[in-house]
Amino acid sequence: MIPWEEIDRVKIPGHDGDITLRKRGAEFSIRTIETELMNSRLHGSEDSLAKLAFSRIKQKSGARILIGGLGMGYTLAAALEQSEPDTQITVSELVPAVVRWNREHLGHLAGKPLDDHRVKVVEEDVVKVIGKTKAAWNAILLDVDNGPEGLTRKANDRLYDKSGLKASFNALRPKGVLAIWSSGPNEPFTRLLAQCGFQTQTITVHARKPGKGGNHIIWLAGKP
Repeated sequence: MIPWEEIDRVKIPGHDGDITLRKRGAEFSIRTIETELMNSRLHGSEDSLAKLAFSRIKQKSGARILIGGLGMGYTLAAALEQSEPDTQITVSELVPAVVRWNREHLGHLAGKPLDDHRVKVVEEDVVKVIGKTKAAWNAILLDVDNGPEGLTRKANDRLYDKSGLKASFNALRPKGVLAIWSSGPNEPFTRLLAQCGFQTQTITVHARKPGKGGNHIIWLAGKP
């Protein structure tokens, strides 16, 4: 078996741990010491995050989309495929190295989505981006942890508690959608979304592609 090669290692802002980029043949992996966060072989559910969110957006023309977490660019690429020419997509990525990795090592995997003129990258905590505006986004797509807990960074818990979800609710335009990726189910979180005013659907998707890989969860939380 081909051994893994570590390409880069950086500190996670606001966290004691590191995040690494590794390569094995044509396969890439982004991980912390304990957990693989992203693998280039398994991005079916990341694609689904964007496709499902866009299926709920009523206003296609002039849509404004916020994506929290760049990863390997698969969610962004899928969002671009669903977008109109005048769509504006902002990607909020906390770790500057992840943006650099996409430009230097990973861009070819998803078709170089960062080069699209509709995309703006903000190297900032998505919690802060969400909190800056009211009724600004037609959709907010979140894939910054392995679910509604702050895995890579405890401060990310602010995304998933009641105040964080209320901030996302307020940041969405009417009939906007909050889409959240998770490696597994979380019933208390589903109930919390409803308590914050969202009309919520929980969808199970495959990690790799239809019929392949393990199951992941996507919450589609609509603002009435």
